[in-house]
Amino acid sequence: MRARYDWVLLDADRTLFDFDRSEQMSIRQTLRHYGIADDQETVERYLQVNHQVWAQFDRGELAQDRLGRERFARFLRLMEVEGPDPEEMNLYYLNGLARYPYLLEGAEELCRRLAPHCRLAIVTNGLTAAQTGRLAASRLRDVIGHLFISQQLGLQKPDPAYFSKVFQTLGIRQQDKARTVIVGDSLSSDIQGGINAGIDTIWFNPQGKKSPDGVKISCIAPTLEAVGEFILNI
Repeated sequence: MRARYDWVLLDADRTLFDFDRSEQMSIRQTLRHYGIADDQETVERYLQVNHQVWAQFDRGELAQDRLGRERFARFLRLMEVEGPDPEEMNLYYLNGLARYPYLLEGAEELCRRLAPHCRLAIVTNGLTAAQTGRLAASRLRDVIGHLFISQQLGLQKPDPAYFSKVFQTLGIRQQDKARTVIVGDSLSSDIQGGINAGIDTIWFNPQGKKSPDGVKISCIAPTLEAVGEFILNI
């Protein structure tokens, strides 16, 4: 079988990993550890703060090395809780994420199906402690040989410079880009990143969102099975 691509760059959260499930488990565990109620209302408050902080990061208003501490500092102020150190709390939470390496349905099957035909790498804007620990604890650790984390590279998707570093490490030359693809759920970081880097894009879109006008997407896949079928020319 001749696959459509030699290199497949895979987003991590909400493409391979069930981040929402892991996040719920880890934040509840963190709240309990620090003596804070872990009811759904409190969890929702954390999620709201976390969303705001990541939005600032995406706009370039907040450095990634400040992101983790800042979200818990704001959350503690919102909850009017004194005592816990935000940096320590964030580290406990990140370690918790690594303890819950839940995969999305079909993620392991996709990677094992592709591995004999393509070389696989993860490209993520996530935080180093969570991403390295979670991959190491997951069932994907033996099929994905490369992990590129924005915090380590000092760059993030969709910046072309991020992909330049990835390509340099993997030995992907200009002429190899036609046989390289990125798979991800985010239009702003994964799909736009692939477009910026000059490679094909597969939008993993299980919610069936409307395709935006004027954005060139090589494939829109409602399932991870469909991702595999496109890559393998089935």
